[in-house]
Amino acid sequence: MLTLKKSEIKRAALVKATISLVNNQGFHDAPMAKIAKMANVSPATIYLYFENKQDLINQVYIEVYGRYLDYAFKTYVENMSVQDGFKLIWHRIAKFKLENEDEGFFLAQCQNTPMIDESSRQRGLKYLEPLLDLWKRGQDIGLIKPISPYLLYAYSIHPLGFLMHAQRSGEFKFTKAHLEHAYQMAWDSIKL
Repeated sequence: MLTLKKSEIKRAALVKATISLVNNQGFHDAPMAKIAKMANVSPATIYLYFENKQDLINQVYIEVYGRYLDYAFKTYVENMSVQDGFKLIWHRIAKFKLENEDEGFFLAQCQNTPMIDESSRQRGLKYLEPLLDLWKRGQDIGLIKPISPYLLYAYSIHPLGFLMHAQRSGEFKFTKAHLEHAYQMAWDSIKL
């Protein structure tokens, strides 16, 4: 049991180090040896958990993306109205990104890199099914624009990543009013 605990601690340290290095230095300037050193494990230890850097990045992406969307949908109930459901999900996404800034920033970077392979992206999309189903229901009743879910996501959810990046660089500071304005703009961008 003690070995399993140590194993979990080491893997968690590697995940945390990966997120930190990628956020501060980019994907290409986060070599495995540097990740291992930051996690305070030997370079060989990293290969007990991950095949290579690609596997490491993809697994961290899936893990963080899963936590992010598990949080986003935790209190969502399928029979909510489309607008109430979207508002709840959107605010929980924003809250996760604000309270877990490093993970939110890591996910934003993952959306714009070829480092995440197609298989991992598809696994990540599976986590989005409740939101995609909500949008489909909204389209079916004529409340949500009948456009691609990629466009719906790009205009309603993706701007949060931009704002989080601006906040991280000190150019912008989220206030409660900003959050409400951002939500209203997100809703206005997808509703008919």
